[in-house]
Amino acid sequence: MALEIIKPGLSTSVQDLGRPGYYHLGIPLSGGMDRYSLAAANLLVGNDEGDAVLEAVFMGPEIRFTADALIAVTGAELPPKIDGVEQPTWSAIPVKAGQVLSFGFLKAGARAYIAIAGGIDVPLVLGSRSTYVLGALGGHEGRPLKADDVLPVGAPKRAVAPGAAAPESLRAVHAKAPVLRVLPGLYWHRITDEAALRFFEDTWKVAPEADRIGYRFRGGRPLEFVPRKQPFGAGSDPSNIVDSCYPYGSIQVPGGTEPIVLHRDAVSGGGYFMIGTVVSADMDLIGQLQPHQPARFEKIDMDGALAARRARAAKLAELAAALGA
Repeated sequence: MALEIIKPGLSTSVQDLGRPGYYHLGIPLSGGMDRYSLAAANLLVGNDEGDAVLEAVFMGPEIRFTADALIAVTGAELPPKIDGVEQPTWSAIPVKAGQVLSFGFLKAGARAYIAIAGGIDVPLVLGSRSTYVLGALGGHEGRPLKADDVLPVGAPKRAVAPGAAAPESLRAVHAKAPVLRVLPGLYWHRITDEAALRFFEDTWKVAPEADRIGYRFRGGRPLEFVPRKQPFGAGSDPSNIVDSCYPYGSIQVPGGTEPIVLHRDAVSGGGYFMIGTVVSADMDLIGQLQPHQPARFEKIDMDGALAARRARAAKLAELAAALGA
């Protein structure tokens, strides 16, 4: 079986849960920006959580199926249509050979995940099928999809009844102004106490240039730095440091003005200080933010961060149990 891409949408790519283990070589994790929604889409069609799906940004693709299939669409509220007839999201949808999947207008969120029973069967690259566009690595020819692309699909692994749906309580929630929990980092001492308070008091808005590499935020008050003589090897700006490693979710603030949260395709190091790191449980929320959408940051400690990670894992386990996976 194969998928024939009629229209690619705005930026549709093949993604799975990423390729861990190569960040120290400068190759990022990549994978779905909203890992929960990606895993949920797979569970709905009987796939393993980490099988390859399509990630569509803001606008969905148009796809013709060459054989009968079972699909699911999760993540952003981007209404799927089969031959023009609207279908439910977060549900297993049967598709007949020759039918066409298309999408309505985006209602909430930013990224939708399209899973097909059997998974997208592009070649593994460093253990993953995820697309890393900057490195022209993985996915379909290392790039977003284009019209006339043909994608192979694997054999279904587990029978699922068409119409199976995720409980409402276990679906992704698209808050209008989400709160992103932050664990202060190694360079927290570089800003004044007043600046630290203001960072968490202010409401920030997503900048238009937010992408898979990082989400830039604007609108809050500039940071104030504790005066110091810049060390050898650091730049002249107070926000510069001697080059350091960047964890996923780390928040750079170049010049102290616009925070940038590094995401799935992030660079692995550089010379900007990091005020802290968004906890892993909240990275999915960032992947669903639209340009100009407001958000706030909230300080959290390590115990709170670990509790958030456990709660997210429990939610996914509950969904798997509800779907009989």
